[in-house]
Amino acid sequence: MTDMLKINELLDLKETIAADIFENCTFPWEVLGKIKEGILKLGAELPEEEYEKKGEDVWIAKTAKVAPTAYINGPAIIGKEAEIRHCAFIRGNAIVGEGAVVGNSTELKNVILFNKVQVPHYNYVGDSVLGYKAHMGAGSITSNVKSDKTPVTVSTGDEKIATGLKKFGVILGDHVEVGCNSVLNPGSVIGRNTNIYPLSMVRGYIEKNSIYKNAGEICEKNR
Repeated sequence: MTDMLKINELLDLKETIAADIFENCTFPWEVLGKIKEGILKLGAELPEEEYEKKGEDVWIAKTAKVAPTAYINGPAIIGKEAEIRHCAFIRGNAIVGEGAVVGNSTELKNVILFNKVQVPHYNYVGDSVLGYKAHMGAGSITSNVKSDKTPVTVSTGDEKIATGLKKFGVILGDHVEVGCNSVLNPGSVIGRNTNIYPLSMVRGYIEKNSIYKNAGEICEKNR
């Protein structure tokens, strides 16, 4: 089962500027402690004809659209054709992929959003990685710290995998759809092409190509 949690099973690294940050990692949550350093290295190498450095360690693609009311704290990279909407709050250590949407009152912290990710309405995404074309419905959030403050584990049913991280929200595989007002608990890993019903409370690993209705009702998608 642990093979299904590996980077290549969840994420297409061709769809992110941050592919090099994943080098020498087996599981995607291993990059969470490397995002800041990775951004600083990437930012220094970005072509000046395509990216503009604004403030301290913030690189914004010249084709990106950033609302004047948005707040972006570095280190951060905003990719080509990305859209940062009204009152978005990017707290730092954030990579926003090409064509991605960060919406009204959405908050990001220590994250990698792959290309064309959408977090468009009232989302909190912290200490997480969102794969290509992943989408979080309005009001859905990541919970990135356990209530007892102990290190986060990833549950695959009978097995619990230690991450050694006190802050770890979610890994969304490519093309994952999260329904409105869902809560993704610490250490949630959602496989590719899975749909999460609205108002869900998700914990642990959910297999790819699934429909998650609740913890006791998960079915395979019809193909």
